[in-house]
Amino acid sequence: MVVIDGEYHGNTTAVDEISTSLLDNPEAKNTRPWVHPVLRPNPFSGPYPASDPEHGAKYAADVARALNDIRAQGRGVAAFFTESLLGSSGGVALPTGYLPAVYAAVRAAGGLCIADEVQVGFGRMGTHFWAFQTQRVVPDIVTLGKPIGNGYPLAAVVTTPAIAEAFQQTTTYFNTYGGNPVACAAGMAVLDVLEDEGLQAQALDVGNYFRAALTNLSAQHEQLGAVYGQGMYLGAELVTDRESKAPATALAMRIAERMRELGVIVYPTGDYYNVLKIKPPLVFTRANADFFVAMLDRALHERL
Repeated sequence: MVVIDGEYHGNTTAVDEISTSLLDNPEAKNTRPWVHPVLRPNPFSGPYPASDPEHGAKYAADVARALNDIRAQGRGVAAFFTESLLGSSGGVALPTGYLPAVYAAVRAAGGLCIADEVQVGFGRMGTHFWAFQTQRVVPDIVTLGKPIGNGYPLAAVVTTPAIAEAFQQTTTYFNTYGGNPVACAAGMAVLDVLEDEGLQAQALDVGNYFRAALTNLSAQHEQLGAVYGQGMYLGAELVTDRESKAPATALAMRIAERMRELGVIVYPTGDYYNVLKIKPPLVFTRANADFFVAMLDRALHERL
């Protein structure tokens, strides 16, 4: 399995084993020889910054390197598994052209391309209903969860007829609770609300406004090193200073606690707990975004 370094995909055995987030398992990166992490395409703290016009191609080349290493060991490539926007890393959007290049290389190596849309799908990107659409790719498998039921326990896997048929030839899957009519009704109701209330369009409008406000705030605070994301999935990376880009872990935790006291729920994520993960409900308004930014500004000024 090829995965992006530092990503989290869940806590069942199979997906925990391919998660390489230090936050969730400090030993994950060096205890699973069948998992091959590749460079995280971070435009701020990664080795290839957004100012480099070739940064997307360089990150994609690291995936090609991993594929070559696997084959040089005489092993096969099962799949490339990633969120279509790196939610667990704090809302980091993938560089333009990254997934098309990676998908082509993975498929040429005989592997499948799996998109984890659990956190980032269902209109949250604003411009598209699915985050993988922002990269102009079509995955072989898409995994869905949480938002599909809006609190009701529901998940789904979407794949091609060919893959489903290959699975059926070797495995019989049965689940007492799978596909029950109550779960289906909950999922259909969520899709209806997303469409009827125009929540994807709201995610685009409020998300753009929200990100612009956070970016403006970063100009006033040295320790607000970078703002990430798209639509209603954003991240704010806290650093000791922008030159070293060293993670300000303790500050991030204090900021999160102070904002909770001020009426805002936000929590750090990433390997060093220094990126505020910002993924509000899609009904979030510009006024809500203003309140969030004002409280973050206050917390940063207080220098707890």
